[in-house]
Amino acid sequence: MISRARHLLAAAVSGALLMLPAFTGSANAAAASHVFHVSLAKTKADVQKVADYWKPEKLKKADSYTPAAPTSNGSPKSGTAGGGTVASQRITALRKAAGPVNAVAPKTGRASTTGKVFFRLGTKEYWCSAAAVAAGNHSVVATAAHCAYDARQGKEADSWIFVPEPGADGTTPHGIYVGSSISMHEDWAGKNDYDFDYAFVTVHRGFTWVKQGNTYVAKDVGRLQDNVGGLGLELAKKPPLAQVHAFGYPAGPQPDGSRPFNGQTLKSCVGGTRKAVAPSLDLDHGVQLHPCNFSKGASGGPWITGLHNNLGNLIGVNSLTWNRDAKGEFDAVSSPYLTAAAGDVYRHAAAQKTPANVI
Repeated sequence: MISRARHLLAAAVSGALLMLPAFTGSANAAAASHVFHVSLAKTKADVQKVADYWKPEKLKKADSYTPAAPTSNGSPKSGTAGGGTVASQRITALRKAAGPVNAVAPKTGRASTTGKVFFRLGTKEYWCSAAAVAAGNHSVVATAAHCAYDARQGKEADSWIFVPEPGADGTTPHGIYVGSSISMHEDWAGKNDYDFDYAFVTVHRGFTWVKQGNTYVAKDVGRLQDNVGGLGLELAKKPPLAQVHAFGYPAGPQPDGSRPFNGQTLKSCVGGTRKAVAPSLDLDHGVQLHPCNFSKGASGGPWITGLHNNLGNLIGVNSLTWNRDAKGEFDAVSSPYLTAAAGDVYRHAAAQKTPANVI
């Protein structure tokens, strides 16, 4: 998650920061959106390679990995995604008239939709927050786009996995789900535009590690949504909203250097929303939630309305942290405004097929 403190300190001190009118536009007025699709692990061999990377001894070190928070510098200047090695395709999405996606409870047990994603960029491990979303393929995860694709380098994350409600010492009570493909808006991939800092990742069937003698063997546990449930999806929720719940696993320092969070425990903020803008990051239509002192690590965590029994409707994801009053700790978090364009991205992810068995 990226701090706005260094970009907007002067505005915060003046008291003018984010005192803007609410949205007045409509999602239906948006131009036809474009979905940018990137393949991750597609074959059984690909999935097994990722699984072998995230053996239990590796996951036990997860708390020492870096919460993902790319800088705002060095974004591509062109309108197309960079990087000649990215296996990707641009898809002009077909607009469909559709109502909200309804939340779905798991087949057994309580809903545990929120968790962490782990991945590599280059040789370094990172992590973010994320959540399972109800979908026809039972296999979609919502997170921040910067938690899946580095737009500065035009490079997708490597060895990407989702772990719902991770436990201490790298335990995975609800399984490990290897990413199959990323669906995002092309303006994130091509321009690092924070109005589109969201991604829907289609995942494979999950597995857990089972100790057999001196080795670990992967055991299939089924599809994500069947095991943990899935949040609904509701688009174009205009601010102001009186009550929104944001969730995530914050871990990074506050502006004053203090560290109230360790990234090991799911935290929540409850607040109202307003419009947010950050010109240096091309954020023209963001939504800010206040109060919230989330720090790095909460990126990608869900914004939920109608929360009941751990389920509700997804209306945003943690993207940027804010220090509006220029004091010792962050006091707000923002999300891209999820319009019909986000619905196109979601529908593309929900339509992807994965193998029936890869473990």
